Amino acid sequence: MDQKGGGVMDPILTARGLTKRYGKVTALDHCDFELYPGEILAVIGDNGAGKSTLIKALSGAVIPDEGEIRLEGQPINFASPLDARAKGIETVYQTLAMSPALSIADNMFMGRELRRPGMMGKLFRMLDRPQMERIAREKLSELGLMTIQDINQAVESLSGGQRQGVAVARAAAFGSKVIILDEPTAALGVKESRRVLELILDVKARGIPIILISHNMPHVFEVADRIHIHRLGRRLCVIDPKQYTMSDAVAFMTGAKLPEGAEAA
Repeated sequence: MDQKGGGVMDPILTARGLTKRYGKVTALDHCDFELYPGEILAVIGDNGAGKSTLIKALSGAVIPDEGEIRLEGQPINFASPLDARAKGIETVYQTLAMSPALSIADNMFMGRELRRPGMMGKLFRMLDRPQMERIAREKLSELGLMTIQDINQAVESLSGGQRQGVAVARAAAFGSKVIILDEPTAALGVKESRRVLELILDVKARGIPIILISHNMPHVFEVADRIHIHRLGRRLCVIDPKQYTMSDAVAFMTGAKLPEGAEAA
């Protein structure tokens, strides 16, 4: 898909020929991938299709055996998720990777703590808590998370939807290029899932492209601009959710039907 809004846009994140083997098992088999600026791209596939390995490769958690990844046209080689984060790719995993006993502000800045200016920060490594709390409050407010009153309350005191909101806000605060969301509504009820979907659209409205991994077909078809269907370790096709049904997508995923007229993989 090169045409977006009448103009030609280059993808912000691409992969070509990604291959990853674990012994005799090929998790990725010469897989291709494109994410365009400002879009929500859903990645779906049956269990064991290799979509998790693809996402781990894009986020630095797995190093491919073969293939190339490019960010904004430049080849990149991530040795770890920290490398991906440094390049502006943030991932929110299903487990959220948060410390329940720590505060919202502490979780927002985990691994990125701000030090006080001057000697107190450099020599004594004292944290600039007022600054971290201010920025955390700003980021939550930007995404409409005003139901969280106390930025210093422990994350364990939040509801599942609020925790997911904090994780998404953290990613939006630091993911300057790409945000990857792994099953963001999997453990949530209807009301909380609705709020998270609104959050995802809010993040998109800020111009940050999103990769959404989900098994929830109604959610995928509601928010995705395009759907990357993964099967047998590689991209089968990319479809427009406005032109296909959920039944079509499931049939493609399971191999019950082959796509016709879908974007070439």
